[in-house]
Amino acid sequence: MLMGKFAHTLDAKKRLFIPAKHREQLGESFVITRNVDKCLSVFSMEEWEKYTDKLEQLPSTQAREIARFIYSNAAEVQPDGQGRVLIPAELLDYAGITKNAVIIGCGRRSEIWSEEIWNERNSCEATDSLTEMMINLGF
Repeated sequence: MLMGKFAHTLDAKKRLFIPAKHREQLGESFVITRNVDKCLSVFSMEEWEKYTDKLEQLPSTQAREIARFIYSNAAEVQPDGQGRVLIPAELLDYAGITKNAVIIGCGRRSEIWSEEIWNERNSCEATDSLTEMMINLGF
């Protein structure tokens, strides 16, 4: 189970350190792709297969657009000896990551956020609506 929140900075070569606790569960090679929430999702290869298997279950007219979005924006990466991964520029641009990033655990996947966007999403106003949603759902 991927958990926790970690703040890291892109280095000069646009590499990002992935926390050891996450690397252990993600494996030697994993997939980074766009998330509809303006962040990046990080999947182990096993979870990536489960995620993309859902596409095979959809009617082809629905699956085409979703498959284009998912596969065209995905990159398989391998951490270097220091635990850093090179994230493609178009993914960094999409997520608004220029320097500071936040890596969070989301159960079966990790997410990578621009620190600025993460902080906005976790402001008092945003957490108030989340609190209401959690109460309504019985959490």
